[in-house]
Amino acid sequence: MISENTYSGLAARLAKSLDLGQPPVAIGFSSSIPTDMCGPADRVPAGCRFWEDAAGATFATSARDHNLCAIGVYTHHLQQSPAQQTDLMDALKVFGELGYVTAQDLAAIPVLESQHAYVLYSPLSRSPFVPDVVLLFVQANQSLILSEATQQVENQNPPALGRPACAVVPQVMNTGRAALSLGCCGARAYLDILTDDAAVFAIPGAKLEAYTERIETLAKANQVLSTFHQLRRRDVEDGKTPTVQESLLAMGT
Repeated sequence: MISENTYSGLAARLAKSLDLGQPPVAIGFSSSIPTDMCGPADRVPAGCRFWEDAAGATFATSARDHNLCAIGVYTHHLQQSPAQQTDLMDALKVFGELGYVTAQDLAAIPVLESQHAYVLYSPLSRSPFVPDVVLLFVQANQSLILSEATQQVENQNPPALGRPACAVVPQVMNTGRAALSLGCCGARAYLDILTDDAAVFAIPGAKLEAYTERIETLAKANQVLSTFHQLRRRDVEDGKTPTVQESLLAMGT
């Protein structure tokens, strides 16, 4: 069990190892609002926007705060209002007409198995709650390290999910395994930090410490091996035929 006062250290280690441009975000689900936690500062057009807001603020949300995002209410298994149910049906109708989501697709979209009254958000570094899921905004080179970590922590490759981006949270919650979200056109419209070259990697909170340890080791290994391969490329382009040992010696090892 990770004590709350370790989250600052884990967040710093992750940010350093992966050279993150955005701080890790903690997400939790609860039947009540923890002491001293308030609601979000602003209304949002979609629940995924809370991911970006949580990089700098700690807050608790209810289904009402997600009321403009029927898809997010659906994937997070929040209590739907009649208006949200209507919005969901209208959205699915449009998606179907566009060929964007079929009935078969809908059945495969992860939906949180358990229902909770509140979704909690915070920078991981100062999270007042035990995170159920930790989100990292990453680029391809960082995803490489994370996929290697998943192979070692979970003995499998992480699934890469498409639309909707918010489904990555129930995917990780339901399975207890990490997953990569490639986002969706909605999330990319609502989140400034979800740029064309960015994706979202979600880690189960219960495995956060194990992931952090593996990520640190793999990041250092990738740095060394990148230098090794760059030296070999240079030598081969210069007409040389270096052995592995010769390349290692060129690195000063």
